[in-house]
Amino acid sequence: MSHAPAPDGRDAGDALPAGHWASIAESTCVWGIWALYGIHRLFGRALFRAVLYPVVFYYWLTRPHARRASLDYLRRVHAANGAAGPLPGWRDTLGHMLGFGETLLDKMLAMGGRYRFGNVRREGHEVLLGQIASGKGGIIVTAHMGCLELCRALASRHEGLRLNVLVHTMHAQRFNNILARLDPNANLRLIQVTEIGPATALLLERKVAAGEFVAIAGDRVPVAGGRTVTVPFLGAPARLPIGPYALAALLGCPLYAMGCVRDGDGYLLRFTELARQVSLPRKGREEALAFYGVRYAQWIADLLKKSPRDWFNFYPFWEGDGQAGAATQQTP
Repeated sequence: MSHAPAPDGRDAGDALPAGHWASIAESTCVWGIWALYGIHRLFGRALFRAVLYPVVFYYWLTRPHARRASLDYLRRVHAANGAAGPLPGWRDTLGHMLGFGETLLDKMLAMGGRYRFGNVRREGHEVLLGQIASGKGGIIVTAHMGCLELCRALASRHEGLRLNVLVHTMHAQRFNNILARLDPNANLRLIQVTEIGPATALLLERKVAAGEFVAIAGDRVPVAGGRTVTVPFLGAPARLPIGPYALAALLGCPLYAMGCVRDGDGYLLRFTELARQVSLPRKGREEALAFYGVRYAQWIADLLKKSPRDWFNFYPFWEGDGQAGAATQQTP
């Protein structure tokens, strides 16, 4: 395989723009996660919630940017879905964040194999099983929604499904250690990347050729910026990274999408094949990138109709944020 520039077109020397998701300080600490997980194991979910709610309320109270981003999103999804009733307000943003806190526990339970996997419903996973049977892997584009760690349930039940998750943070090794403590046999590995250079591309090519899958988020611009494509999402233009589409084209493998939302007392894991082969010709490259970006954004929007509060991007997401939605209201 001939090596190409980083699929996201990022310059490692670029500075983080103001308001970028990665410029917002990481608020979740490992010891706190372990403490909440321990409370649940010893005393159950009721006491876990009793401890969680004040913690989330404090976060909600002291993070105005997260409140504004939540309200902006909730109003956009409300309008996009044509929902009846009053517009979401500040109380709804608190409920949005409480839902995220509950999901953190489910993530830990899923990684430790303690979640009730009978409560996980799957749709469209046959497309992955068919690819596994062929002995080849692929790229899976995901989003920060629901409890995607439940995908390990599928990995555990099908030995051929081996997942490598690309993350744009400095916490990959830390969470690899957590994962190893929770489940030493998990077929899931986090790979920290700030750019996809030749060495990383070669590593991923080998993994895909060996029948492994590479999961990469399609809803957040890489750490130091990078090339993006602007597509309509929930009624407004949003910038999405081109990385998943460029990587699938570079490796010559299928591109799948995976999303997760709440479904009754459990979750729904939904899969689809976005493209059997991603083609990005020199002439018409931008149009091709927009085509794949639109398909992904529409698929995510359709899934969010089922459970709108499962979207966990608490930062300004849309182009021109600050002009509409939550930004038009004063912060309480």
